[in-house]
Amino acid sequence: MKDNLIKDKSYSFALRIVKLYKYLIKSQNEYVLSKQVLRCGTSIGANVEEAIGGTSRKDFVNKLAISYKEARETHYWLRILNDSDYISNKMFQSIEVDCLELCKILYSIIRSSK
Repeated sequence: MKDNLIKDKSYSFALRIVKLYKYLIKSQNEYVLSKQVLRCGTSIGANVEEAIGGTSRKDFVNKLAISYKEARETHYWLRILNDSDYISNKMFQSIEVDCLELCKILYSIIRSSK
């Protein structure tokens, strides 16, 4: 099967988000913000998968647009978690790089697909 950069990166990112969620639950006893970041952080890849299976170019672009919005929302929750001291600056910077990269890739695909 052909490599798909956004599919692979969004899947890997979702795994990182799941691990972050487990850390927040176990180590920080944080259940509200962690659920938010879990929901949107894993949704990015789910919507990429839906886009790949889209029935039209418009459907493809719409699903990727949802992925992009979810990536932006994930970045918001990651910032909240960092600024409220639930995650360290080092942890935040590491995962933020991946999140912003997903945003850039998704935006680029959306723009070139219209």
